[in-house]
Amino acid sequence: MNWLHFAVFTLIIFVFVVSGVLLFIWYERRGLGRFQIRPGPNRAGPFGLLQPLADALKVLLKEDIVPALADKPVHFLAPLIAFVPALAVFAVIPFGDGALLANLNIGILYIMSISSVVVIGIFMAGWSSSNKYSLLGAMRTIAQEVSYEIPLVLSILGAVMLAGSLSLNDIVKAQNVPFILLQPLGFLIYMTAAMAEINRTPFDLLEADSEIIAGFQTEYSGMKFGLFYLTEYAETLSVSAIASTLFLGGWAGPILPGFIWLIIKIMAVFTFIMWIRATFPRLRIDQVMAFGWKFLLPLAMVNLLLTAVLVLTGLDDQVWVAVPLNFALAIVLVILSSRQFRTGGGHVVA
Repeated sequence: MNWLHFAVFTLIIFVFVVSGVLLFIWYERRGLGRFQIRPGPNRAGPFGLLQPLADALKVLLKEDIVPALADKPVHFLAPLIAFVPALAVFAVIPFGDGALLANLNIGILYIMSISSVVVIGIFMAGWSSSNKYSLLGAMRTIAQEVSYEIPLVLSILGAVMLAGSLSLNDIVKAQNVPFILLQPLGFLIYMTAAMAEINRTPFDLLEADSEIIAGFQTEYSGMKFGLFYLTEYAETLSVSAIASTLFLGGWAGPILPGFIWLIIKIMAVFTFIMWIRATFPRLRIDQVMAFGWKFLLPLAMVNLLLTAVLVLTGLDDQVWVAVPLNFALAIVLVILSSRQFRTGGGHVVA
């Protein structure tokens, strides 16, 4: 690999992630304000645009307090181990045709492998804090991540089968029509599982303030807390970028430059995630676990089977047949599955 290429794209990725996180924080706070009939941040800078910078400066100036009985080396390393993989995911996200740090022919495998490391950092934070609430949040992390990573991978495999490649650049090129039209159920499963993986409402049981204070990050303050906060939004950015690449055509689009199209699609996906946060209340832990194993996993397996049939029969090339058929099947499957999955007597039953 050319060292200049490596240096330039590393800088681009770092700037893109940091600026994207700041934009997401401002956009979500303003958006949630609209959903909740209030202004949102509007004091620091025009339209409150400088509020994320003000918050970042405030966090950096706060004292770093470490519990006396904490495992200090592990406590220190945990935020770094959580953040670096969230940043490394963007090495294989194409910003244009061939415009990426590394065009790996196993790009999807790389993403699934590197993103799994985040959970280790979160578990280290909970275990090393010498706090029962932190440990409980960390154990919830392990349970939730394992439960939702399986349907997440199965939903991504649908797009891989349609494209016939694990390279994200090749997957974008293979989308004569956006794969969301051929994989509506796969997109729905991906978004649901991804929101659980990155601890977004209504799956934010890892730091449920009404139950366990702040979960795994209860004993973190100052810059370390800020790094966890940055990690959460960096993961949201990566989830939005992956969804845009796999299901919405990535950088492909008319007239505008490819990276502009990618940013537009990322913002559209993030708006959907924000909308879900503003609409649904937090689920109970038993509901979250049962939803993943009893509802999402069977749906993901059926979706993978239907995609295999679609590819083997060649219907994926007949768009006007495949698109309405896939949407009809998605609606029917969701309705049938939802009837088998319900809450009763305060507990989830199936």
